[in-house]
Amino acid sequence: MKSSVLGASDGAATAVGNDAGYSGPGPEFGPWLEKASILIVDDEPGMRNFLVRTLGPRAKRVEEAADCEEATALLDQHHFDVVILDNIMPGKSGVEWLTEQREIGFFSDAILMTAYADLDTAIKALRAGAVDFVLKPFRSNQILNAVARCLDRMRLRRENHVLRHELRATSDHVLLRDKLIGYSPQVQEIRETIARVAPLPTSILISGQSGTGKEVTARSLHSLSDRAQKPFVPINCAAIPSEMIEAELFGHVKGAFTGAQSARDGLFMHAQGGTLFLDEVGELSLATQSKLLRAIESRRIRPVGSEREAPVDLRFIFATNADLEAEVEAGRFRADLFYRINVMHIEMPPLRERGDDVLELAELFMTKLSKQLGVRQVPMDGAVRAGLTRYDWPGNVRELRNLIERTLILGRFPDEFRDERADHGAQVEGDETLDEMERRHILAMLHKTNGNRNEAARRLGVSRKTIDRKCASWEQE
Repeated sequence: MKSSVLGASDGAATAVGNDAGYSGPGPEFGPWLEKASILIVDDEPGMRNFLVRTLGPRAKRVEEAADCEEATALLDQHHFDVVILDNIMPGKSGVEWLTEQREIGFFSDAILMTAYADLDTAIKALRAGAVDFVLKPFRSNQILNAVARCLDRMRLRRENHVLRHELRATSDHVLLRDKLIGYSPQVQEIRETIARVAPLPTSILISGQSGTGKEVTARSLHSLSDRAQKPFVPINCAAIPSEMIEAELFGHVKGAFTGAQSARDGLFMHAQGGTLFLDEVGELSLATQSKLLRAIESRRIRPVGSEREAPVDLRFIFATNADLEAEVEAGRFRADLFYRINVMHIEMPPLRERGDDVLELAELFMTKLSKQLGVRQVPMDGAVRAGLTRYDWPGNVRELRNLIERTLILGRFPDEFRDERADHGAQVEGDETLDEMERRHILAMLHKTNGNRNEAARRLGVSRKTIDRKCASWEQE
């Protein structure tokens, strides 16, 4: 019976060019197919040849196995997005093999090929974790559509998981997730560093106080890399309970622990091909640090309860607000892990050291949040601008964002952020115009600072370039 079915399939292989739904290697089967890795498991050479010729030109990687043992060995060596599996094979059926693999750690989607469309086989296949069926004999567009459905399902599942993870994370809804704002020398230097290292696979450690924009920098690195179209998965290590961190990172198989009613991919697998951002990495326990080190070095992970390691293709970015060198000396952070992740170091400056960046950020938050809240913007006069630049900002950009939101709700800036000294220039005379008043006020401040334009700009809450431009227009050289 099987040989006659395969004979029909081989006939389909010879008629690939005449398939009704086939129009060459275009995008009709989804853009993810060209990046996919596929394993074909079938004992018939003719069927394997047909599938390789159909999928090979369109997929990134196609491997074939003649039996279950060969397929198991390939799964131990490589990660496959989709496994196309024949059900009737000598020694062990495809459903039996799939059931065994799910128990020891198999997270790929499986398509079952069968010539017997009976209900019992369908039920067993679903229980074993098959996500699609292809009934023999079939044509090339049928298997291509089945693979495309699997890849779309996998993509949506991972995107949903990442989105749910981000929503659960301790998010302060910072509006600048993907853009580094400001023109201070420190930020300009960080931009130059990002441009140099983003295309490289190098691991990066970002340090700095809480709220200084470490995740913004990580997202910038990802968006400028060749992995920009793949997932960016941020993980706040301090927000996940220590007893759950390993399962969250590496995944688990069914029954690995109490409550594990089904197998689940970890965040490492959801970031496959993209960037994994581990924030507050200094909060990991020493046991988890050891497992993380092994994963970074071998690019392989072992889900909780699994007998098999799974290969991962990731770019690692780490962040911390702790002094990891001091943590190493205190024995709370592994020295080998520190040297492994600290290949390239980016130090994020506190907001108080970024000069006029605070004003640019404040204006951006004011514009965005006023639209978000549906309220009118609150003007930032000279007294407010001076107050913002003089404030120490212990909470950095996050504190500034919260201040602007509070200001919009109340309709005014708090008194402590008004530096009235900025309004105490020379007394306004008669019908003086706004331009004349501005000119007199700036010149008075320059007189107070003995001509020091940097200090005058700081006190006025404006940039040095503004002072230079105004003075040039007044011919004050």
